[in-house]
Amino acid sequence: MGDSLRQQLRDLPQTDPSVDRLVREIIGRVADKWTMLLIEILTERKCCRFGELARACEGISQKMLTQTLRAMERDGFVTRTVYPVVPPKVEYRLTELGLSLSEAFCGVWLWAEANRERIDRARCDYAARAAQES
Repeated sequence: MGDSLRQQLRDLPQTDPSVDRLVREIIGRVADKWTMLLIEILTERKCCRFGELARACEGISQKMLTQTLRAMERDGFVTRTVYPVVPPKVEYRLTELGLSLSEAFCGVWLWAEANRERIDRARCDYAARAAQES
């Protein structure tokens, strides 16, 4: 870390420990690849049933989909609407909070797209160095 960045961090006002905890929890939640993929799917499709989400989120197990949706609902990112029909019909939608998170992380996708070649080049360089060292 550069000296100027260290100084900037030292100059920041003290933060509320409860906010720090919340930030760590939210980063942990959205760093989970399933959460981000579900947010992306729900952003594009607006509303999905469980089966649609399972098909759209390739590789996710039913158990993991259930756990992830429950956690997203608990954190206020999605709403779950159950219709009293047989068979049961359940739909999921992003809340305003979930949509705002989607917008915030849209920048990550844009950043990745803009820097894809640099990352690929760095990975190739690393692999070449690692191969030479072994």
